[in-house]
Amino acid sequence: MRIRGRRAFGISRGPVTGGGAGRATGRRVGPGVGAVVGAVVGLGAVGLLLAACAGAPASDRGDAALPADAPVVAFYGDSYTLGTGASAPERRWSSIVAADRGWVEFNPSVNGLGFVNNRDPGAGGPMPDLVDAIVAHEPAPDLVFVTMGLNDNFSMPSRGDDIRDAIDADLERLSDELPKARLIVVEPFWYTDERPASVEQIIAWVRAAAERVDADWVPGASHWIEGHPEWMADDGLHPNDDGYAEMARRMDVELRALGL
Repeated sequence: MRIRGRRAFGISRGPVTGGGAGRATGRRVGPGVGAVVGAVVGLGAVGLLLAACAGAPASDRGDAALPADAPVVAFYGDSYTLGTGASAPERRWSSIVAADRGWVEFNPSVNGLGFVNNRDPGAGGPMPDLVDAIVAHEPAPDLVFVTMGLNDNFSMPSRGDDIRDAIDADLERLSDELPKARLIVVEPFWYTDERPASVEQIIAWVRAAAERVDADWVPGASHWIEGHPEWMADDGLHPNDDGYAEMARRMDVELRALGL
């Protein structure tokens, strides 16, 4: 069941280029207790690696070929939306989707970012806060993607209440301060076949918050690159060009279902 958007968003679409051949056939892995414990133990170290990845936040593509009235689309995300692991920014899923639809892309996503993780500017987090940057963007975005939550798993369960509250606050602010924008909330991405219990918990919180603000919901994204190590970059943490192409293909299918 998908959540209905606040208003129609009539944008012409084209096929995604560079996508994988055929739908991903990733599988749900049902690890035993030992596997789950091992995955959770490893989360802290992986979280530090995600937070420390090199690369400056990407911003507007500045495509002079687009018409002046082209829709402006903002992306609120972490390294999986920034495109860490891709050979070039234009090969990340957000840029593929934006280019195919004639959107002006505003993508200030940040490595290691979560709803709470690396969010405090005083602790080395992004400045300004990405919600601030998206709300203040001129012209105001016509569409806002929220693709957050992966890195917050590294703070579970100790900061569970903070994470849930931050999810609600971010989505409510984007909805309230950008009332004319269509809000697309994507199931938080995940990067290994093993899935600690926190993954499903955070997904549930994000979906519930999306329902409360009447956002569109894109399901299943945590499984999009599951079971395909060949779609991962050499760091073993982020997608490579093929992985991002598959994410773009899967996103294209979901956006078409939403009429985008």
